[in-house]
Amino acid sequence: MKSGKPNRTKTVVQALGIRVASGQLAPGALLPSETELEQEFSVSRTVIREAMKMLSAKGLVTVRQRHGTRVNPRQQWTWLDGELIDWLSDGRIAKAELLAFAEAREIIEPGAAALAATRASVEQRKAIVAAYGRMEVEQAHPGRAVAADKEFHLAILEATQNPVLQSLRHAIESILDAVFPHTVGAFADNLENHKQLASAIERGDAVAARTHMQVLLGETTQFLENCPID
Repeated sequence: MKSGKPNRTKTVVQALGIRVASGQLAPGALLPSETELEQEFSVSRTVIREAMKMLSAKGLVTVRQRHGTRVNPRQQWTWLDGELIDWLSDGRIAKAELLAFAEAREIIEPGAAALAATRASVEQRKAIVAAYGRMEVEQAHPGRAVAADKEFHLAILEATQNPVLQSLRHAIESILDAVFPHTVGAFADNLENHKQLASAIERGDAVAARTHMQVLLGETTQFLENCPID
C-alpha cells in the first residue's frame, strides 16, 4: 500500500506557497510553529519539515533552528519555478510581476527562436507552422486561440535542441498562463508577427526569427504596460 505522505506534503507546500505568493505571509513574516502547522494540516512533524525543505528550495523561506521559519525577500525567490508562478497566478498577480515575466521572455525567447530556426527538425518546423495555423483559424475563439499561441511558443522552445532551454518548459508555460489572460486584446494585432516568425523558422532564417520574436514580444510588453491591471 502506498504512503500518502507525498500527497500530504504537497498539500502543505501548496497551501503555504500560495499564502507567501499572495502576500498573506509577507517577506520577513514568521511562519506558524511546527506544532501549529501539524495541528492545522493534521500531519506529522516529518511532513511539515519536508514541506519546509521544499519551500526553502524555491527560495521562499529560510529555516533557522530555534529561530523559526521566515519568508524571504521577493528577490530571493526562484522566479522561474513553475509552481511559484502558478501560485502567483492563483492570486491577484501584480502588474509589475507580469512586466517582469514579459522582460524575462524578451531575454529568453528571441535567442530560442534563432536556435530553433537553425536546429529544428523537419517535424518540429511543421509543428511550429501548424500551431500558427491553429492560431489563425481560431482567432475568433479566444480560449482556443490562446491555447494555440501557447503551443506555438512551447514548440519553439522544444525546437532549440538545447536541454537547458528545454528544461524551462514548465516555467515558460506557467509564465504564458499568467500573462496571456491579460494580453488577449493584443492577439489580432500580433498575429502577423507570429506568421512572420513561423515563416522565418520554417526557412531556417535565424536572424529574421530573432527579430520577429523581439517585435512580437515588444508589442506584448507594450500592451501590458498600457493595460489597467492594478
